[in-house]
Amino acid sequence: MSSVAVIDYGMGNLHSIEKALQHASPESDIQITSDIAHIKQADRVVFPGVGAIRDCMLALNQSGLSDTIKEVAASKPFLGICLGMQALLTQSDENNKTACLGVFNGRVEHFPSGMVDKQGNRLKIPHMGWNQVIQKDHPLWQDIPQNSRFYFVHSYFVKPENSKETIASTEYPEMFCSALAKDNIFAVQFHPEKSQTVGIQLLRNFLSWDGKC
Repeated sequence: MSSVAVIDYGMGNLHSIEKALQHASPESDIQITSDIAHIKQADRVVFPGVGAIRDCMLALNQSGLSDTIKEVAASKPFLGICLGMQALLTQSDENNKTACLGVFNGRVEHFPSGMVDKQGNRLKIPHMGWNQVIQKDHPLWQDIPQNSRFYFVHSYFVKPENSKETIASTEYPEMFCSALAKDNIFAVQFHPEKSQTVGIQLLRNFLSWDGKC
């Protein structure tokens, strides 16, 4: 039986991702935890996140979870979700520039104001709702059709320095990185736990993934 640690750093409702993981793999041991030893012992780690990056990083640094995340992200299948993806970059422009974990080189930027779609309609910030995800080859996209729609809620997006680490893109109205991957790490801007069938499939793929591309 696979054990999965869902990192709890005191922000956000983690029960929706816990229930989605249980639905994807009822036989897996899913635990929401802030215990460093438990996180290190788990077979797989999920790092979800909502809210402001400054508060997120403050909580991670004060709890010692920053170093733990860097350690487990280098050694076992690791999934970052939404703010959990953004926190993996070097720096975020949010909150007057916030230093992040630096697992991926790059920055997190705010969507520019005044965006319009191809018909000239004004686009709202945050980017919220269903949008298509254009995949590149990776095991976690198995059995998920190209251009499937996932659920997004975010005002910031990641810009990795290494374009090869972008494993999926989404248009709003320009293309932005909606999923990152390298080695045993996979991170998504959208919420798989809110993305119905395709989201559950992605979680199922993660729970059977050996961490190899």
